[in-house]
Amino acid sequence: MQEAAGAAIRSQNNVLLLSPTGSGKTLAFILPVIEMIDTNSPRLQAVVVVPTRELALQVESVLKEQTREIRSMSLYGGRPAMEEHRRLREINPHIIFATPGRLLDHIGKENLNVLSTRILIVDEYDKCLELGFREEMDNITTALVHVPQVVLTSATLFEEKSEENALDAPSLLQRREFKTIDFLATVHDLQARLEICIVPSPEKDKLSTLARLLTHLQGQSAIVFVAHRESAERIAKYLKEEQFAATVYHGGMEQEVRERALYRFRAGASTILVSTDLAARGLDIPAVRAIIHYHLPIDEATFTHRSGRTARWEDTGTAFLMVGPEENVPAFVESNEVLNVDDITPQPFHPEWAVLYIGRGKKDKLSKADVLGFLCKKGGLTSAQIGRIDLGAHTAYVAVKRDVVKRVLHQIAGEKIKGMKTLIEEMRR
Repeated sequence: MQEAAGAAIRSQNNVLLLSPTGSGKTLAFILPVIEMIDTNSPRLQAVVVVPTRELALQVESVLKEQTREIRSMSLYGGRPAMEEHRRLREINPHIIFATPGRLLDHIGKENLNVLSTRILIVDEYDKCLELGFREEMDNITTALVHVPQVVLTSATLFEEKSEENALDAPSLLQRREFKTIDFLATVHDLQARLEICIVPSPEKDKLSTLARLLTHLQGQSAIVFVAHRESAERIAKYLKEEQFAATVYHGGMEQEVRERALYRFRAGASTILVSTDLAARGLDIPAVRAIIHYHLPIDEATFTHRSGRTARWEDTGTAFLMVGPEENVPAFVESNEVLNVDDITPQPFHPEWAVLYIGRGKKDKLSKADVLGFLCKKGGLTSAQIGRIDLGAHTAYVAVKRDVVKRVLHQIAGEKIKGMKTLIEEMRR
């Protein structure tokens, strides 16, 4: 898929890339874009539009893993546009990763000169439209009508002449011919790597059944998908009260809180992520062992996207569908396996990791090596006791073994990191 997409993009075709969740679409377009950018030019040359802030940051991180020569910046809501404008003038990015509304805001204020843009990429294109960005997408493609090449990616097949066709909306795209790279049916068939279990719930309110199911999983990382934000909050609150290591994630949360929730889950400090379908697309969360459909998926595409959070690439995983007394297993789900958890006594499993918050980041010239060295030298930790390290502009998060948290905090109390005083504490939410 990556080879076929790369060849089509390098040949300057307009490309529609259809490939399953977790099959590596990001690298499929990032690698050829890297080749076409002139790093000696101060101009903006590529625009990548994404539906969410998290995806913007994630795709930018993939770029930075491949090269440091290309200047890039993510643009998204939830922070002052003036701050972004200042950073745009400082960086002069070759490529930007932006959510639709914030991109239009900068174009409208003439903070961005898009006339030099050579390629427009819309990642998770159908999801952009599902999230209500149809008018914004039309305005974006109008503003970028001069762009010689357009690439769209999607994990969902849509009919070219249906009323809801993503390609019908923006006028720019109607006037272009697209080379379709379709790997939906042939690459990494999800069903071959996914075990599907039906979990009956004797009660309409499935909370107690969920607690028993999570006990059955014995602390394996799991995403619990629900239909509404209010449900996510209610279920996460219940699980926390029952001492399960649960974190909530949905679009109604502040960006910083969402970011911390994802970090805790990725780092292993939380083993359960209760989320709306916001987490079903685009996010790269490694080593998720189980997907729990607390609220049944409304269609096959929703089931596929949710379940695709596990069984990534060549890995395997399990999807559990919780079926209440008044519900039926969706017709598109093929499974005869039933898991009855009624006899299990709920018992939470405590995660192996905790997260430390450090009040310094990249802007303070702090690196991951600095954090690792500080915790080993001043905190007396070994590298095996330190997990994932993530650096933000002014903050850092680091996973450490839970059983050494109190000791390390005591040992580093009052110590400076890289000659700087800063707050270091356990992140609890």
